[in-house]
Amino acid sequence: MSLSEFYNTHNGFKTRIVLNIRDSNRSVVGAAASALYLIKKEVVAIIGPGDSMQAPFLINLGNQSQIPIISFSVTSPSLDSLRSPYFIRATHDDSSQVHAISAIIESFRWREVVTIYVDNEFGEGILPYVVDAFQEINVRIRHRSAISLHSSDDQIKKELYKLMTMPTRVFIVHMLPPLGSRLFSMAKEIGMMDKGYAWIVTNGIADLMSLMGESSLEDMHGVLGVKTYFSRSKELTYLEARWRKTLGGKELNNFECWAYDTATALALSVEEISNVSMSFNKTNNISRNDIGTDLDGLGVSLSGPKLLEALSTVSFKGVAGRFQLKNGKLEATTFKIINIEESGERTVGFWISKVGLVNRLRANQTSMKVSRSSRRLRPIIWPGDTTRVPKGWEIPTNGKKLRIAVPKKDGFTNFVEVKKDANTNALTVSGFCIDVFDAVMRQMPYAVPYEYVSFEAPDGKSEGSYDEMVYKVFLGEFDGAVGDTTILANRSNYVDFALPYSETGIVFVVPVKDEREKGKWVFLRPLTKELWFLSAGAFLYIGFIVWIFEHHSDKKFRKLKITDRISNVFYFSFSTLFFAHRKPSESVFTRALVVVWCFVVLILTQSYTATLTSMLTVQELRPTVKHMDDLLKSSGNVGYQKGSFTLEKLKQLGFKESRLKIYNSPQEMRELFLNESSDGGIVAAYDEVAYVKLFMTKYCSEYSIIEPKFKADGFGFAFPLGSPLVPDISRQILNITEGKTLTAIENKWLVGEKHCLESTTSDSPIRLDHHSFHALFLIVFVVSLLLLLLMLIYRRYREIPGDGDGQNRGDDPDGQANARDAQNRGEEVNDGADNSVHHIVEVDKEGSAGGGDEEDHMMGVDAEGHVGGGDEADDIVEVNEQGNVGGGGGNEADEIVEVNEQGNVGDGDEAIVKVTELVQLRRKQSPASLLRRRSNKHIPVEVE
Repeated sequence: MSLSEFYNTHNGFKTRIVLNIRDSNRSVVGAAASALYLIKKEVVAIIGPGDSMQAPFLINLGNQSQIPIISFSVTSPSLDSLRSPYFIRATHDDSSQVHAISAIIESFRWREVVTIYVDNEFGEGILPYVVDAFQEINVRIRHRSAISLHSSDDQIKKELYKLMTMPTRVFIVHMLPPLGSRLFSMAKEIGMMDKGYAWIVTNGIADLMSLMGESSLEDMHGVLGVKTYFSRSKELTYLEARWRKTLGGKELNNFECWAYDTATALALSVEEISNVSMSFNKTNNISRNDIGTDLDGLGVSLSGPKLLEALSTVSFKGVAGRFQLKNGKLEATTFKIINIEESGERTVGFWISKVGLVNRLRANQTSMKVSRSSRRLRPIIWPGDTTRVPKGWEIPTNGKKLRIAVPKKDGFTNFVEVKKDANTNALTVSGFCIDVFDAVMRQMPYAVPYEYVSFEAPDGKSEGSYDEMVYKVFLGEFDGAVGDTTILANRSNYVDFALPYSETGIVFVVPVKDEREKGKWVFLRPLTKELWFLSAGAFLYIGFIVWIFEHHSDKKFRKLKITDRISNVFYFSFSTLFFAHRKPSESVFTRALVVVWCFVVLILTQSYTATLTSMLTVQELRPTVKHMDDLLKSSGNVGYQKGSFTLEKLKQLGFKESRLKIYNSPQEMRELFLNESSDGGIVAAYDEVAYVKLFMTKYCSEYSIIEPKFKADGFGFAFPLGSPLVPDISRQILNITEGKTLTAIENKWLVGEKHCLESTTSDSPIRLDHHSFHALFLIVFVVSLLLLLLMLIYRRYREIPGDGDGQNRGDDPDGQANARDAQNRGEEVNDGADNSVHHIVEVDKEGSAGGGDEEDHMMGVDAEGHVGGGDEADDIVEVNEQGNVGGGGGNEADEIVEVNEQGNVGDGDEAIVKVTELVQLRRKQSPASLLRRRSNKHIPVEVE
C-alpha cells in the first residue's frame, strides 16, 4: 500500500522498489533462513524482522554484508549493544516509555513495585532502564517475575499466588497481548483484580489492544496503560479508512503505521542513490580442504554504505508523524496514558518528554511551566471498579501478622515493659514507646495487623543488646523492632528507621553540692574590689565638691570648726546612700549635684541588692564536675546503662573500660552515685536525654547536667530495608508530634511526682564590676565640673565694680536665702549703731518691730515679713511681742527688747536696736509708692 501510493504521487522517480517477501513463520530460525536467502538474492535492504528475538542474527548478517536491516517492530533496547551501524530502528524502543511509567508511580506516591515480564529478549531488555528510572524517584522494585511464553495456566497462577503473599500491590506488566491475556485472566480468577491493586501495562500490550478480544478487556478492567501517541493528520485518517476497507474493518495499529513510513523512507533513499551501483562484491574464502557453509558465499553490497547514509538523513512527514532518525532510531516525545475499561480504552492523560504528565494536550505545550492541577491525570477507574487510589502496599490477607520485636528490660520500664503470664505465657507489653507505636498504627490509612514478640532468651532474660535485636530484623526473623531503640548510623546499615519521636542527645549527669554564698564577708561579694574603691572615691569626691559649694554660699558654715565642717559634709555625702539627708543645702549648685548623685546611688544600691539576693538564694547548687574534660582528668568512675550503645561512645571519648560501671534502672544509678568511687560508685552517668529526664524528675535537686551535649537522633521504630511502612509511619509520627497525642503519652509515662526545672551549670555567681558603671560615674564627674565652673563664673560676676546694689539687695540665689533667714529669725542683730542712722528698728518684747504714729516715717514689717512705714518716722521698724515685724499702732512701742550679739532677742527697758545695713530709701518718693514697693519684695537686712 505504501509503495503503490508513493509511486502514484512520485511517477517521475527513476527507481522503483520491488518487494521480495519471505515468511519467517514467527521463529528465530525461520527469520535467519529467510534473511540469508534474501541476501543471496542480492537485495539492497531488508525490512524486518518481526520481533526482538529474531533480530540479533539478522543484525549480524546485515553488518557482514553491509545491507541495511530496517525494522518497524523490534523495540528491545538491548539490541543497541550489538553496535551495528546497519541496523535501523524505524520505531521507538521500549526504554523511551520508562520515564512515563515512573512519572505515574511518582504521582501516586507508591514506593514499591513488582515487575512482571516475558522471559525473553523482549521482556528483559527494558529492565535495566526501569531500574534506573525508578532509582531517580526512590522507588524500589521488590520482586521481578519472569513468565515464559510456554508457561501453562497453572504455572502462571502459581506465580501470581506468590505475588499475593507479598505486601506490594503495584504491578508493571511488560509482554505482548497473547501472554498478557492469559496473565490477566488468571489474576482476575484468583482475586488480584480487586480493590487495592494497581496494574500498569507497557505499550507492548497497550499499542495492540485491537488484537485482544472483549473477554480480555473485561479481565483488564481498571488497568492503566502507556500507549504510543500519533498526532492526527489527513494522511493518517486516509490510511485508516483504506485499511478498514481493505481488511474488513480491522483497526490500524502503530506498528503498521511505522511499516508504511519505513517503505516510504526506503523509496526516497534509493532514489537519492540512483547513480550508485546496486551490485555485490562476492568473495570466496573456501579452500579445497574446508567444508563450506551458506555464509561463506555471501557478498558485500556496494550500495549499502550510501543507502545507509541516505536513510540516516531522510526526513518527511509520515502517517506516524515526523520520520527522522536520531542515532539510528525514531525518537519518542509523547505517550498517551489510557485507562482500560470493559468497553475499550479511555484517555486519562499524556506524558511529554520535556514537561511530564499532563491531563490534556495543548498547542505549543513544550514548556516546563505547567500548573500543578494540569499535571494531574483525569479520574481513573481502578480494579474493583473504584475511584479510590490504591495505597500500593497492604498486609497480605493470607499472610501472617507482622512480628514486632520489643526489648526485655529490667529497668527504665516507663519506656518498655514486658510481662509474661506464668500460666498462659501471654505477653503484656506497655510503656511510652509502645503507646506511641499503637497510636501511630491506629492512624495509618490502612489496617496493619501486628503482634509483639519479646526479645528474650528461654530463661526470661534479654537475648542480647539492641544492636543484636536490630540485626535480627535485618535477617528477617522479625518484621520490625519497637522500643527505646536509638537511631544510629551503624544500625541504619541494616534497617530503615522511621522519624524519631523522643528528645535527642546524650549528656553527662553529675551530683551537685550546696555552694550557697556564706561567711561574714559575704556582703562584699556582689561588687568587685575595683568597684568598691571607685564608689568610695566617688563619695569622697562628692563630699569635697559639696564643701566648695557650701563654703561659698553659707556664712554659718564658714564659721564652724574645721572638724565640724568635714563631718557635716561627708555625713551629708554618705547619707545619700540611704537617702537620709534631711538638712537642705544652702547652695543651688549643691542641690543640683545631689540630684544627679542620688540617681547614680539609686542604680548602684539596687544592683548591689539584686546581686546579693541572688548569691544568698538562687546560686545554691553547683555541679561537682563542671565539664567532661574534668572527668577525663579525674580517676572517678562513670556509669552507663546496660545494653546501651553509650558504652562504645564512652570508649571513643577516651574513658577506660575499668572506670565504667553498669546500671539498669534509675534506682541503681542513684545507688551508684551515693557510693564513693573507690567503693564502686560513680561520679557521673552518661546516658540519653530521655532516660536522664526520667531520672531528673525524681532527683533533680541533687543532680545536674554538664556540658557538652552530644548529638543522637532519639528513639525510632526499625523495619527491614526498603519497607514501605517507613514513610507512612513517619508521616503519622509527625501528626501525633504536632498534635496533643504525644504530649498526653509523655504526661502518662515520663512525668514524675514533682516537676523540676532543668539544672544549669553556671561556673560562678555574677559579680558587678566597675565596667558596668563607668558611664554613671562619668556623668557625675562632668556635672560636678560644670557646676563648679558656673559657680566660679557667678562669683567673678559679683566682684565686678558697680554691682553693689545688686549685691546688697541680695539678687543672687544664696543671698535671698540669707535674707529670708535674717528677716524671719532676727539673726545677726547687733546694737551700738550710730544714732545718726535714719532707719531705726524698735523691737518689742516678742522681737516684733513696730512704731507709733508720732515717729517720723516709722518703717514697719508686717506678719508676712513685708516692710511698711509710719507717716513721719525716719524709717523706724518695730518688733512686737510675737517676734513679728510690723507696725505697732501706738505712739510708743509697748516693750523694747534687746538683740544680743548672737542674734537672739531679749528683754530690755529702753534698748534700741539700730539697723546697720538697710536699703537706701528714696525720700523723694511718696510714702504710698514707698510702701507699695516695700510690700512687693523682701528687703534683706543684717541686724546687730
